[in-house]
Amino acid sequence: MSKQAKARRVKPTEAMAKVVNLRTSARKLNLVAQSIRGLKVQRALNELEFSHKRIAKDVRKALYSAISNAENNHNLDIDSLIVAEAFVGKNLVMKRFSPRARGRASRIEKPFSEITIVVRELGEAA
Repeated sequence: MSKQAKARRVKPTEAMAKVVNLRTSARKLNLVAQSIRGLKVQRALNELEFSHKRIAKDVRKALYSAISNAENNHNLDIDSLIVAEAFVGKNLVMKRFSPRARGRASRIEKPFSEITIVVRELGEAA
């Protein structure tokens, strides 16, 4: 007997892409995600292309992945896509130690985060 297929987490007019281990803090990543929320896909790609933030390159790859998922897996029209949701979550934190004066040490935390991008096709009514 085969396993039951999982129900889709997004609506039929939506597609999703998720990147799990991005080497930046969630706070910095959310600034980039905030700049593309609610924009048309082409406008969002332009925003990310000319952004001065280092992590914008990885967010751009995630957006391209969501667009490709929409086109290939769900047969959505890529010209009428908007970035419906772009939300950020925390992930693991690498802990390192740095030597300090008088034999002490201080902790350095290197956070990772994740981003989920959902693109939605606008209907003819919208």
